[in-house]
Amino acid sequence: MIDFSTGEWIVVIVAGAMLLGFAKTGMPGINMVFVPILATILPAKESTGFLLPLLIVGDIFAVIYYKSHTQWRHLVKLLPFSFLGIVAGYFTMRALENTQIKPIIGVIVLLMLAVQVYRTVRKIDESIPKGIWFALIMGFLAGYTTMVANAAGPAMAIYLLAMRLPKEQYVGTGAWYFFIVNLFKVPLSASLGLITAQSLLTGAVLIPAIAVGAFIGIKLLPLIPQKAFNTVILLITVVSAIRLLI
Repeated sequence: MIDFSTGEWIVVIVAGAMLLGFAKTGMPGINMVFVPILATILPAKESTGFLLPLLIVGDIFAVIYYKSHTQWRHLVKLLPFSFLGIVAGYFTMRALENTQIKPIIGVIVLLMLAVQVYRTVRKIDESIPKGIWFALIMGFLAGYTTMVANAAGPAMAIYLLAMRLPKEQYVGTGAWYFFIVNLFKVPLSASLGLITAQSLLTGAVLIPAIAVGAFIGIKLLPLIPQKAFNTVILLITVVSAIRLLI
């Protein structure tokens, strides 16, 4: 088991595992707050490997509860390109350090977000993007960013918001997406030495905290108005993208 101090355990349990569970079932992307905190406790690359199994546990809770809301037509479009992005990210991680990769990702996400906000505010184009090009770009970007930084949230937020999905469908579709891509990442992360028996044992201790957070998210989501949900997702996406630039 990883030798955390008492203070670090509190942070990992409350601001980490519980927040992660809440993000998976209530407010997607808010767990990005924990990613930089974890990176201060563990080395950057090792922190991504430690976090991956925890994300999968959170995905399982979300998949079970929101499975009836999943929009598979979007996943069929996204996943092939996301797998390509994950493989590209794997080879990038072998060649470069995270500090060299993250600013590039941040700039790309901010540019895509600016386009989405411009379309929404100005109402220049009321149509939902249906071309395969949009799924190609966002799917590849989401796969790439999830491999190098566990940061697919911004790219997926842009895609799912552009599809104008109701909040339950948003969460349900995102749940299956992240569950599938996170499982796909496991052997690649293990081959990079990022997942160890020690990190898995520590993660197992945190499962009850993830469950508590997931329960809170399930109870709170119905209380959040759709417009407020979309606005908060956009704000989280902006913060997440800016974090990648720092």
